[in-house]
Amino acid sequence: MSSSVDGLVSGLSTTSMINSLMQAEAAPQTKLKTKVETAQTAVASYQSVNAKLKATKSAGESLASLGSWRALTATSSSTSVTATATGGLSGMAGSATFDVTSVARAQSTVLSADDTAAEGVYPSSITVQPGTWSKDSNGDDQFTAVGDPVDITVDEPRTAAKLTSAVNAKSATLGIRAGVVNTSGTAGVVQFTSMKSGAANGFQITGLENTGTAGASPTTAVGKDAVLTMNPGSPSEYKVNSSTNTFSSLMPGVTLTVSKEETGVNVDASTDTGAIAAKVQAMVDAANASLAEIKSQTAYDTDSKQGSPLTGDFTVRQMSSALLGMVSNGLSYDKTETDSNGVDTTSTIDFGSLSQLGVTLTKDGTLSFNASDFNKAYAENPSKIQEAGIAFGNKVRGLADKQTTAVTAVITGRKSEIDSLNDQIENWDVRLAAKKVALQRQYTALETSLGNLKSQGTWLSGQLAGLG
Repeated sequence: MSSSVDGLVSGLSTTSMINSLMQAEAAPQTKLKTKVETAQTAVASYQSVNAKLKATKSAGESLASLGSWRALTATSSSTSVTATATGGLSGMAGSATFDVTSVARAQSTVLSADDTAAEGVYPSSITVQPGTWSKDSNGDDQFTAVGDPVDITVDEPRTAAKLTSAVNAKSATLGIRAGVVNTSGTAGVVQFTSMKSGAANGFQITGLENTGTAGASPTTAVGKDAVLTMNPGSPSEYKVNSSTNTFSSLMPGVTLTVSKEETGVNVDASTDTGAIAAKVQAMVDAANASLAEIKSQTAYDTDSKQGSPLTGDFTVRQMSSALLGMVSNGLSYDKTETDSNGVDTTSTIDFGSLSQLGVTLTKDGTLSFNASDFNKAYAENPSKIQEAGIAFGNKVRGLADKQTTAVTAVITGRKSEIDSLNDQIENWDVRLAAKKVALQRQYTALETSLGNLKSQGTWLSGQLAGLG
């Protein structure tokens, strides 16, 4: 690598001269770097606008979703019955009257023990038979075996702890948990409990007969389903069972949870207009956020005469006009209906002013939503407002999708431009490095030549002085 000798003979600051020359040589590269910075700033601004547009698109999709218009609110006449609105496409307003005839419980089988720590009390093996519980004609509990029985070996010294450990080792297969509960000192019970509630999750244990306190055998509280008697006392009475205390398909879009037996329970499900209005409000808020971002990124300060990153960008500026124009021009949409012959007919519906949905334009160029106006219109004609609301949501979604596609294309183009500029900057790095080496060699050669000339001059002066 060449290096310059800084003015040893000439007295010139060759390093400063080279640096000045290099700055002049690097001027084109500096301009390229400035272009990169400007483009990167613009890309960040485009991305900021695009994020707001995507949020507007998402809000439009949500409003256009049929599930949004089937939002429900559910109430129960009983504190022991919880009604939770789940909504969704299946949601439907309505009511139900029923008795909670039974609540679900898991089977529990208990064996008393004088001394839970006693050894050799229990058999070397027991058998567990899975099955279901039902009522016979006399109303008594009846067990029906399902599947194959499972034999369980009890290890020595066959204590209550060994017994429960052996059962728990196969809990995944049996669906049963076992445990020892000391009620007083070493006296207590050995308890076997189904891991799931309901009549279908029953079991029977053989081999523990007469092994409890005073030769007692195990006692069982059978597993039960929760049972609702619908329309009690009427010709349309029927029963609904659940292995848990939750009923998710009794009323479309509503989940019921019961906690005790009770009669005369009434549950009502009604359209949640507040939730629907919130969807409209969310879309209006998202649209206003897009308008604000576009305004900020395209603003021009007349006092400072400074523009924003996207000032003068027509692609972005016209987006505000499109959003506002969609509202000011009112709503019209195509509707397809199928007649009795299966023939589809498409007609254009001129809904008119969006103020019918509570959506209006403000003087400062933003959207406004009045929930009271919306709720009133919905109460008067739910189907009309739902149809128009879905159409409006689709309009917003379509426009925002078109706009975000355009902005994404611009961002992609700008990023390609930045990549190209960076390639040119890298090429200039190589070119400038070579130029600097050349200048260093040139000035080093100059100093060397001047040094040689100075040496020759000194020698000649000495020769001339000798002749005199």
